[in-house]
Amino acid sequence: MAAQKLTRGRLIQIIVLMIILITAFVWRTVTYQPKVPTQVQETTCNLNVGDCVFTINNKQATVTLLSKEPQADAPLELQISNVDIAPSATVSGITMNMGILPIEFTQQKEGWLGKFTVPDCTHDKMTWVIDIKMDKDIYSSQFTVNKQ
Repeated sequence: MAAQKLTRGRLIQIIVLMIILITAFVWRTVTYQPKVPTQVQETTCNLNVGDCVFTINNKQATVTLLSKEPQADAPLELQISNVDIAPSATVSGITMNMGILPIEFTQQKEGWLGKFTVPDCTHDKMTWVIDIKMDKDIYSSQFTVNKQ
């Protein structure tokens, strides 16, 4: 590559470009605001032990995994009682990376019923977390699935 003489115009171009880059970097650093976590409770409830009770919109909501012995590749049902608005929920693996799976809810007499299936894995036991989103809050419950 042939070396070029540093002219006054080229020097001004380099200085202006450096000023723009440094200004952009300082601006992003000064105006940075970390995302505020929306996790409501500090501990995660275990659905294998029993029902989970959360306070949602000043009401005691009960989350129940209807399958007593949850297994992989088998339909699972999640019931949320005493909630007026439609929940949105996802299931993701804790002990392995199996993606994020949505839960489809339908309204029932006593609340909302969600149906989902978790895939099979090479492990005999797989721990999953259910993140239930209500308004801007997230309520987490976990459960363990045995391999069929």
